[in-house]
Amino acid sequence: MTQEDFCYLDLIEVGRRIRARELSALEVTQAMLDRIAKLDGRLKSYATLTPNIALAQAAAADAEIARGVSRGPLHGVPVAVKDLCRTQGIVTAVGMSIYKDYVPDRDATVVARLKQAGAVLLGKLQMTEGAFSAHHAAIAPPVNPWSASHWSGVSSSGSGVATAAGLCYGALGSDTLGSIRFPSTMNGITGLKPTWGRVSRAGVFALAETMDHIGPMTRGAADCAAMLGAIAGPDPDDSTAAQVPVPDYVAELELGVRGLRIGIDRKLIAAGTDSDMARVANDAAATFERLGVQVRDIVCPPLDDVARDAVTLCAAEAAVTHAATFPSRAAEYGPVLTKLLEAGRAVDELTLANVVERRVLFSGKLAALFRDIDLLLLPAMNESAPTIASLATRVADPEARIARIRFTAPFDMSGSPCLTLPGGQTADGFPVGFQLIGRRFDEALVLRAGHAFQQATKWHKRRPRF
Repeated sequence: MTQEDFCYLDLIEVGRRIRARELSALEVTQAMLDRIAKLDGRLKSYATLTPNIALAQAAAADAEIARGVSRGPLHGVPVAVKDLCRTQGIVTAVGMSIYKDYVPDRDATVVARLKQAGAVLLGKLQMTEGAFSAHHAAIAPPVNPWSASHWSGVSSSGSGVATAAGLCYGALGSDTLGSIRFPSTMNGITGLKPTWGRVSRAGVFALAETMDHIGPMTRGAADCAAMLGAIAGPDPDDSTAAQVPVPDYVAELELGVRGLRIGIDRKLIAAGTDSDMARVANDAAATFERLGVQVRDIVCPPLDDVARDAVTLCAAEAAVTHAATFPSRAAEYGPVLTKLLEAGRAVDELTLANVVERRVLFSGKLAALFRDIDLLLLPAMNESAPTIASLATRVADPEARIARIRFTAPFDMSGSPCLTLPGGQTADGFPVGFQLIGRRFDEALVLRAGHAFQQATKWHKRRPRF
């Protein structure tokens, strides 16, 4: 087995081999660190690498496993987290110059839970400034391993690149307007935005408190299930973490999808996406039909106005998040985040009240739609493979921004679980994804459907050549 094959093992499979003592956590971790040393100077996915911590955690995992202790599917498996998750004793910079020297004295709950599950922390993954849409000028953006000229997605750019390039077995990302789903489709991986409240946000730097979601990014749905099982659940440190039981997501993967009802709005997709995105969504629907799923043509509640409202609400909540440092330290902020915060500070009470009301109404319409379907199938973005240069020409166009977040931001507003899956490719081989949206707190079904799709296809097994 080559180093590449070794580092592209499924998270669940490498965990099984470690627990069976066919591999040691130490040798797996060293192989991953060697690959990072070889490739990440070019890909720039890591903000901070923690080799000494990783090797110590791997040795501890091996010792526990030798004594017969098993902490579950992540035990001894090297993973990484987006650099907005506080990590005790490790710099947590949030993609910002203001925090470049900030070292927390405790872990975010999600980091603590990964440690409790026996995972090995390789380091912190690079991200956009404050988890919005642009990298700070002092930071080299992560490079898409499929093509350096193409967008790597935001804001969980490092998480998407590292996972796609085999520089970790799984990562944590965050999603406020689409920041797990964009890098997932752009890098050809699988990403889960859980229901809002399913995963604690305690110790995670906020962008917009009522829209932020923390979730796993892996190469397959089963691995997402394993990571979600480790981090989900109530938390006394986060009163918004839901008091809802956490299923055994991995065990439920094998229940199958025959008889499920998936809704698809073909007119919306045809009007709102390029031909590759539309083709991949329709091909995914056909695959589900072959698996015994009832695919139903539906009319999705209108999305564009909700997407506009999401930007307004994100701006207003971000202004609150940054009140201690903006505008007092505005000179240390980049232009894109500055513009967002200035817009947020200008939102008036009546506008905000109308946004909140429309958010509730959209969530109600979506809940009504799920009385007739079990899952909603939509594209992950409006276009399949945007280049960095093409996006730069539209950076000042608000309608282009709304078009890009049309299929993502509304489901941050509703708090719905969304799973992005690789589902095809462009003519030149660039990955193209789609997403499944489920009822609130029904991640088990979303993951089950994603796993069934990946059992029937091989899109998630493709690797970039770089």
